[in-house]
Amino acid sequence: MNHRNNSYNNRRQNHNMSDLVFECLIPYIHDSRDRQSLSLVCRRWYELEAQTRKHVMIALCYAATPERLSQRFPYLESVTLKGKPRAAMYNLIPEDWGGFVTPWVEEIARSFGCLKAVHFRRMIVTDEDLEVLARSRGHVLQVLKLDKYSGFSTDGLLHICRLCRNLNTLFLEESQILEKDGEWLHELALNNTVLETLNFYMTDLSQVNFKDLELIARKCKSLASVKIGDCEILDLDGFFQAAVSLEEFSGGCFNDQGGQYNSVSYPPRLCRLGLNYMSTNEMPIVFPFASRLKKLDLLYALLDTEDHCLLLSKCPNLEVLETRNVIGDRGMEVLAQYCKKLKRLRIERGDDEQEMEDEEGIVSQRGLTAISEVCLGLQYIAVYVSDITNAALESMGTHLKDLKDFRVVLLDREEVITDLPLDNGVRALLRGCQKLRRFALYLRPGGLTDVGLTYIGQYSQNIRWMLLGYLGESDEGLIGFSKGCPSLQKLEVRGCCFSEQALAIAVLHLRSLRYFWVQGYRGSSNGYDLLTMARPFWNIEIIPSRRVLVAEDKEVEHPAHILAYYSLAGPRTDFPPSVLSLNSVPFLDE
Repeated sequence: MNHRNNSYNNRRQNHNMSDLVFECLIPYIHDSRDRQSLSLVCRRWYELEAQTRKHVMIALCYAATPERLSQRFPYLESVTLKGKPRAAMYNLIPEDWGGFVTPWVEEIARSFGCLKAVHFRRMIVTDEDLEVLARSRGHVLQVLKLDKYSGFSTDGLLHICRLCRNLNTLFLEESQILEKDGEWLHELALNNTVLETLNFYMTDLSQVNFKDLELIARKCKSLASVKIGDCEILDLDGFFQAAVSLEEFSGGCFNDQGGQYNSVSYPPRLCRLGLNYMSTNEMPIVFPFASRLKKLDLLYALLDTEDHCLLLSKCPNLEVLETRNVIGDRGMEVLAQYCKKLKRLRIERGDDEQEMEDEEGIVSQRGLTAISEVCLGLQYIAVYVSDITNAALESMGTHLKDLKDFRVVLLDREEVITDLPLDNGVRALLRGCQKLRRFALYLRPGGLTDVGLTYIGQYSQNIRWMLLGYLGESDEGLIGFSKGCPSLQKLEVRGCCFSEQALAIAVLHLRSLRYFWVQGYRGSSNGYDLLTMARPFWNIEIIPSRRVLVAEDKEVEHPAHILAYYSLAGPRTDFPPSVLSLNSVPFLDE
């Protein structure tokens, strides 16, 4: 009996010791996946993880309820919440799909007493929502990001800027904001002394008084990043002189044809720059400090291939470049020659008419190969290309061992691509880039066979997000793909030839999948084939095909969508007329 008691006491002592060790360690464990795994060990660790969790990211606002979140993690300091699917950025999702922030704001006001940072992305917020947030959390709110938002006006921002006096970050980039006046910025200038990041880049906010920006710079000594709209650069000279800690600036414009832009003095720490509408004539203003630039945003600059070559040759410390494919293969080669520290490269599709005028303004396997052979520290690449070969992909797989995010879109033009399919190149890329976590490949019909699609599944051991466009030949390729990808959580498919039945079977094979979006597929007559993937907590939505106005006299046909995702909240209750829920139709209960 004594032996049993001693054994019991030893086990109990060891158990208490492990709890004590875990309590000491868990505040230093920040990865959400690690914390989730630890919470499954026992009830006590589950409770400790709930009490110590500081940040939560919810990838889809209908995946949980606000009440469930506050009950599970009552001491959160930071919340990131995403609404509409990513396809909404390209006008592929109906405007009335949903994604309202109101219930989340109401729960934040009621229950989250420790919350200091809020990041809402692709959602709908009203002025009343912003007022509730400002009145309930304004005294402690430090970070507010309304990322690609719609539904509110400058009246809502006025509440935020008047009551949230401890904001160090106000982020509004690419949000659709109804502008009534510029009073919100004036209130921010009057009330804030701790601002570090101000961003209303790519919005319609134009009633900006440059004196308010100057006042913000004088009062906020730690102001490090400012991204604004179209404000004349010459008017910002006082702002630049006052912003002694500024490291990043984007926005502004060059409207004064005879302006003395060389007289503008930029802050001494400025190393991340994006100048809108900068042309060849204004480019020399960057030269004096080009050698210290680490980031350059040329997406909205008016530069041709030659301009890119000249500017990039003066930026030896560049780590991030964002531009359009007018950079051309020659610009890519100059980038490789002079910017060997490059870590992130994003090349968007440019103006087709401009590219036709500038014959050099295309990016192909030539430019990709040049970059891959020299910029060995590259971690992110997203490029629209006019041509690509297996050899270019193989080169990337051989040299870019640090690559974590790969995205390539093959433009659909009249050029004949001679090296399709890309099966072997894709296999070499995936085998060589073991650190890849995000992967997007958007080709043309014939760009990848069923064998190549199977390769993607086979060699994507660690990839968690994937976009596939116009890949594969038949359902067989999709089924082969779905037998791999053990870590895949989000899958987006567009313009492929797969049937409903194959899509449903693939979802069942992808054990880690939490989110699935498809546009363009072979639909059945009644949708019954999708029921193969029906199961508890799995919401299935269908957006029927529809005609969408893209210009005054032009409509295009948008194929039907499938959106499926895990949800602890159950089927949605706010379905718009444009969406059908397969979770609520009668035949699911038959």
